[in-house]
Amino acid sequence: MSHTVPEHYYTKLKELQAIDFVIVELTLYLDTHPDDIQALEQYNRFVQHRMQIAQEFQNEFGPLTSFGYSFSKAPWQWKEAPWPWQV
Repeated sequence: MSHTVPEHYYTKLKELQAIDFVIVELTLYLDTHPDDIQALEQYNRFVQHRMQIAQEFQNEFGPLTSFGYSFSKAPWQWKEAPWPWQV
C-alpha cells in the first residue's frame, strides 16, 4: 500500500526520535547519578516535551504505538501505512 506522506511527518518523527535519544541518555546517566537535580529536571522537561510532540503527531497522523498506549480515531488507524517504524 503506497501513501503520500507530507514532509512534516518526517520532521516530527525525527524530532521524536531525537527527544527519545536524549531521554534514554539521561535515564542512563540518572541511573548512576540519582541525586543530580539538574539532570532530573532536564529529564522531566524532555519527557514533558515528548508528550506534547507525540500528542501533536498522533492528532495529525495517527497512533505512534499500539497495545493501549495510543488512542485511535474511527475507523481503526492501524490498518493505514506507513507506520512510524517503516519510515
